[in-house]
Amino acid sequence: MVVVAGEGPSFSAGLDRSIFGTLPGQLAEGDSAFLDLIASFQAGFSWLRRPDFISVAAVQGHAIGAGFQLALACDIRVAAQDVQFTMAETSLGLVPDLGGTQILVDLVGYSRALEICATGRRVGAEEASAIGLANVVVPNADLSAAVEDLVAALCAPPHDAATKTKALLMGSRDRSYAAQLLAEREAQLTRIRALAQDLG
Repeated sequence: MVVVAGEGPSFSAGLDRSIFGTLPGQLAEGDSAFLDLIASFQAGFSWLRRPDFISVAAVQGHAIGAGFQLALACDIRVAAQDVQFTMAETSLGLVPDLGGTQILVDLVGYSRALEICATGRRVGAEEASAIGLANVVVPNADLSAAVEDLVAALCAPPHDAATKTKALLMGSRDRSYAAQLLAEREAQLTRIRALAQDLG
């Protein structure tokens, strides 16, 4: 189990704009070096999607740009009532590049994802809950307790059963229905063998 939370009143304000001053030097190193730099950032965010644990974002205040994508990289988002999700990259002349585009489309659909990204508008707690961006919305004072309760519930089942279920769900979009059924059978066989070994 991994919980990602900000320290202070906001989850993450996103990109430090001072990085723009370093861009000429980074670009002078060549396209592949710059692409490798972005890939290294993407790897950090993608780590949260690994199937061997479940990740939870405890989001309060601002979750802007990279911060929004960090929350999206987590499997589950618990949001405080003051949350403001903002995909600000486009308004800065950039594109979201930390894996958030695919996840956002999966959560809210293409049209709404495009509108959120292209306008850079803020998505508050009520809307985030209504469109599936936030799994749970709680009063700010209850955020820590709500995350603790969720973590306890997620840790209650056997770890391997929960993580194999996560892997099945994550892989389902890339498989045909027949292939998904096969993946479920194979995962179940693994679990039955493990349970039988524990009982034996």
